[in-house]
Amino acid sequence: MRIKYLSLALLLLTMTARGQDSAYRKERVSKTDLQVFYGFYLQNGNHSAITGGIGTEHLKVFSPMVSFSHQPDSNRTISINGGVDIITSASMDNIDFIVSSASKVSERAYVNLGYKARLGHSQGSRSRTFLGVGTGFSTESAYESIPASVSLEHTDRQGVSRWSASLQCYFDDLRWGRLENFGRPVTLIYPFELRDTTWFSIYRRFSYNLDFAYYAVINKRTQLALYPELVYQHGLLCTPYHRVYFDDSAHTERVENLPRDRWKLPLAAQLNTFVGSRTILRFYYRWYVDSWGIQAHSLQLEAPVKFGPLFSIAPLLRFHTQSAASYFRPYKEHSLAETYYTSDYDLSAFQSYKAGVTFRYAPMQGEFQAISLRYDFYKRSDGLAAHILSLLVELGHTREHH
Repeated sequence: MRIKYLSLALLLLTMTARGQDSAYRKERVSKTDLQVFYGFYLQNGNHSAITGGIGTEHLKVFSPMVSFSHQPDSNRTISINGGVDIITSASMDNIDFIVSSASKVSERAYVNLGYKARLGHSQGSRSRTFLGVGTGFSTESAYESIPASVSLEHTDRQGVSRWSASLQCYFDDLRWGRLENFGRPVTLIYPFELRDTTWFSIYRRFSYNLDFAYYAVINKRTQLALYPELVYQHGLLCTPYHRVYFDDSAHTERVENLPRDRWKLPLAAQLNTFVGSRTILRFYYRWYVDSWGIQAHSLQLEAPVKFGPLFSIAPLLRFHTQSAASYFRPYKEHSLAETYYTSDYDLSAFQSYKAGVTFRYAPMQGEFQAISLRYDFYKRSDGLAAHILSLLVELGHTREHH
């Protein structure tokens, strides 16, 4: 699940001085930020889609990541981030039904590049509109994705409202074998006992995300943000190594099959308000519907509290509920008459909650800006439970001149 937070950045700092026959302006000419992130994710459950909706979902993910951004001046920003996910999953061994170890280890590597620039000038003053572009790649043994994005952002003259729009495109290849075959894919990978059949003639997936955002300062204490979004996916939208078992007497087994198109319509809103001088309440709500029959509601409350000038604590509570996709059935409950079928519990009806807390220390002195430690506990009504621990270190350097 993706959570969007309000962020309002002021890029200009000007200062004038009067002399006998001259004036000068002092401004930030360059700024460099570096973020180092490390995450750990531990999951347990008993509804693995690899084994048809039963079996262990035990999973560990170690996620180091580095993010770098540089503003050579107030008109341009260059960004790059990259990292790896090291995944240890007991259920991955069941793709082959040959258990080679207690768990299967896989890796994912990714890099993203971005560039944002101010567009021209407006009426003799600096434009308040920025254009951004981005690309990158993500790869693992059974998956490769090439993203491309373009964005537009504008702040009003008073600086109290801002809107942005972005188009993100993802071009995915689901063939297996890149890490084992020196970067070249081989074929789609199916469960071992089902490899006598070519289940799919396609192996690509295309995703197009159109995001909008509107931020407004209501008053000195309150800010509002709206996030409408439209998503369209086309191609192979199922996972080729997910099994499905049917309710017939022969215990028929097939590879998961889902429609080749999917529309998603999320709509979110967030309200931030100051309570007293040390506490901010962040209310977040998201409504979601898609063409596969899922409807969902998410509600989140976060309450950062500042203790002194350097230290803050931010507890968080999130609740989510959704209906099942039209094509979901549990283990051995699908009919052979169905065209599309899945036993992936991510597409089932469930309720979930997440409770967490962030500890943040932000001296904002020198190059060391802040360090944050966060813990979250996630629980789903189908029995899935997860622990998430993350550490973020923020560094920055600013150079100014007259």
